[in-house]
Amino acid sequence: MIASIDHIVLTSKDVEKTIHFYCNLLGMKLEKYFNENDSKLRIFLKFGNQKINIHQEKNPFSPHAKNPIPGSVDICFLSNRPIKEWIKIFNENQVKIEIGPVKRQGATSPINSIYLRDPDFNLIEISNKI
Repeated sequence: MIASIDHIVLTSKDVEKTIHFYCNLLGMKLEKYFNENDSKLRIFLKFGNQKINIHQEKNPFSPHAKNPIPGSVDICFLSNRPIKEWIKIFNENQVKIEIGPVKRQGATSPINSIYLRDPDFNLIEISNKI
């Protein structure tokens, strides 16, 4: 039986903008790994017990999704930081909140969410459990 998600992959047009958004705004930690098998540097973002692998749009690592394109991910992040604080952070950094706060049903409980876009226009949902 599947127990949890280990990582997902984001395909990015501009890796530096992606790193800035996820690290400086969302608080994820940038980590790098040199793969000796193919002599390539891997970039990933850590948070909690998960990670997001970042692939450059024109040079994705193999194996990869059949059609890896920027802006195709829709993901919800749970946060202990109150939604009001997130709204302030995004407003201060000129990141438009598209929807919210709104109540939704999360995987394990109701959640209060806001929706916005990352630099590649992936849909990002930031949520607090209710």
